[in-house]
This record gives sequence, C-alpha cells and structure tokens, in this order.
Amino acid sequence: MTAGSITDVSGILVGNHHRLDADATLGAGWACGTTVVLTPPGTTGAVDVRGGAPGSRETDLLDPANSVRYVDAVVLTGGSAYGLAAADGVMQWLEQHDRGVAMDGGVVPIVPAAVIFDLPVGGWQCRPNAEFGFAAADAAGVDVPVGNVGAGVGARAGVLKGGLGTASIRLDDIGVTVGAIVAVNSAGNVADPRTGLPWQADQISEFGLVPPPADEIAAFARRDEELSPLNTTIAVVATDAALSKAACKRVAIAAQDALARTMRPSHTPLDGDSVFVLSTGAVEVAPAAGSGASPAAMSPETTLMTIISSAATDCLARAVLVGVLAAESVAGIPTYRDMLPGAFTEREG
Repeated sequence: MTAGSITDVSGILVGNHHRLDADATLGAGWACGTTVVLTPPGTTGAVDVRGGAPGSRETDLLDPANSVRYVDAVVLTGGSAYGLAAADGVMQWLEQHDRGVAMDGGVVPIVPAAVIFDLPVGGWQCRPNAEFGFAAADAAGVDVPVGNVGAGVGARAGVLKGGLGTASIRLDDIGVTVGAIVAVNSAGNVADPRTGLPWQADQISEFGLVPPPADEIAAFARRDEELSPLNTTIAVVATDAALSKAACKRVAIAAQDALARTMRPSHTPLDGDSVFVLSTGAVEVAPAAGSGASPAAMSPETTLMTIISSAATDCLARAVLVGVLAAESVAGIPTYRDMLPGAFTEREG
C-alpha cells in the first residue's frame, strides 16, 4: 500500500543520518541515528508531551503562551539525553542558510528536539552528536525512507524492532494535507500478544494482514513476557492548513491518541512520548459558516482544529505501523515480520 509521506505537505523536508554496523549487538557497535524535519519560513508549531521520562529541548518555547511564533526545524534523534547534541548541528546548518530569529548580530534558529532511549542498542558511547544533526539537515529532501533509518535505527517497539514511519492524508474537501513522521520506540507492544495482529482492526485490513498461525502467536506471546526496555516514541505531524500555536497544541494533544491506539500500554512512566505539530500556513481555510459554525464564544479555529486533529490521529497511527513493518533486525532484535511471518501470507482453508 502507499501510505504517503510527511513531505506531501508542501515545503516540509526530511533528512536522516545514522551509523549502523552490520555486527552491532546489544552493548557494542554503532546503531543509532537522527532525523530532521525542516520547515518553510513562517511555520508555527506546538508540542504535547506524555509519559514520565521525556528527553527534549526547546519544548517550553512552543507553549502558546510564549513569545516565539515560528519553528525552523524539529529534531527526532536517538542517543537519549546525549543525542540532544544533534540539534546543535542543525542550528549550525540553519545559521549557514540564514534561517532563524533575526537579531542585530545574526540569527538564532529555533530547533525543538526530542530523543528516544536506544543506548543499549549498540555501544553506550556510540550516539548522535552535532555532526549527525548537520548531516541530516544537509541531506533533507522530499524522499523519506522508512524502517531502519535516522532515529529509527536503534528503535524498539516493545519486544520487537521499531523504526521510522511516515504517512499522509489529503483532505480534498478543504484542500488541506496532513502528514506525520514517527520514530517508533515504544515500551508497549504494537501487536496484540493474543492474536499477533495490530491493535486497530482497521489497520489489519488496510495493511493486508491475516491471522498468523498459532505457533507463531505463542512464540510472540512468550517473548512478550520479557521486560520491555526504557523507551519513548516521538513524532512530528505537519499540515499546510494555517493554524495558530494554540490550535497546533490542541492538534498535538489529539494526535497522542494515535499512540494509544497502536501501542499498549502507552504514555507510561518508562516513556516520554512527544508529538510535535507544525503548520506551514500555506492554506487559509475559511471558518465554517451556517450550521457548521462554532458558537461565537468559541475560537473561530474550533471546527478546523477538530478536522485536522482527526486526520492527524489517523495519519500518525498509520505511520506507526509503516515504521514497524518496514523495520529490519538490528543487534538480534526480531522484527514483526521475523516473529509473525504468517501474518503476511494467505493460508489455505
């Protein structure tokens, strides 16, 4: 199936940089990376953070109550708190391209960032730095590979291999596009141990999956009894619909439902699940009129926020499964396809 990409939102670019040793293990070698989402000038943004263990940078700046309106890039990276250094490289790249808040002496790029905890995958000392961020920004374009790329290289989805996923939805009735990109690194599982299938029934048919054999389900369930590692899922949702920072915040809150739909449990004390929302502002959608209009006491963005929130949640949920199904084994961590190959094969009778 074709799920689309966050870069279907015009002006949004994505770049990745990673190092992955073929012989990486849990504890040795390189298996980590960085993903950068570059925005067109004038892009507003917000973030919603759930779970008890976030690692982030510049997220307070995105609060609608705070002063700066525009975002130049968002960094999703491995390396836990160490990986936040990748944002330094993105700032350097943006400065070289004269992007940022214009001040008397130069520019200050606005680069929020969030990390996943992937340090046990590969060597603890092998983690992204400023060079990763600069290289990812320099590689940014409209083509977005999925699976073991960028921030998805060291990601785990419960007891399975996680990865980088992306998707998009076109809302033709209002001329708006919504896209998402996610590093799936959840403490919770992305499949039901009782069935071996995704939690969302509609995704089973959407991705052409079928019930796997009983022995595969049993093997998956046994592995599911293992203690999941410390993890975090981080994502960016983008739209070309013009939204205020407050509206972006409301969409980010709603989009967190995508994680609750696709991974269980989610938003745990072991997670730091974070969803950024970006609005390029390219499409001005007139407030609904007549019977569809919001009450005068409410924000004129209420109807549009509701529409975009629903699309963002569906889009991010799809991106999660795209990333999981595209992942390949790293450091001996099995993939969904490794554990449940029968889910991809129609069986007789």
